[in-house]
Amino acid sequence: MSVREVPFSDIQNKGKATLSEWQRSGARPLRVTRRDDEDLVLMTATRAEQEHEVLAAATAMVGALLHTENRALVRTVVEAAFPWVSYLSNEEAAEFIDELVASMRAGSSLDNPAPIARTIETWRHTAEVYADPELARILSTPSEGDFGTVPAPEL
Repeated sequence: MSVREVPFSDIQNKGKATLSEWQRSGARPLRVTRRDDEDLVLMTATRAEQEHEVLAAATAMVGALLHTENRALVRTVVEAAFPWVSYLSNEEAAEFIDELVASMRAGSSLDNPAPIARTIETWRHTAEVYADPELARILSTPSEGDFGTVPAPEL
């Protein structure tokens, strides 16, 4: 789905006209672009509640699917949603699925998609390494010497 965009200045300078046009267009989410900070998304409260309900339903369905004995079906469903899972070993794919469901439950209960997005991003990067044999070789080659303490990543 494409999201319509407007600059933040349109909200400031032509607020009423911009919002009226947005409402006439069906009040689909509107990306408000900013030069000085992260973009914003304008949507109705009803739409936000609907998106939350969809996430909660998807989380429940994936959780129910995982309780089946048919692990092949689970893997098939996850690979359909995330084709890059095919680059992971069976053990890694199972670990990804477990982490995905746990983060979906936690994120849904907190009304925060960040844990889910972080889980998907982390595992996608792992699959990207496996998909590139040269990169996998470089990263799996032991380094020479200790390069000191690695600082914790900023989240």
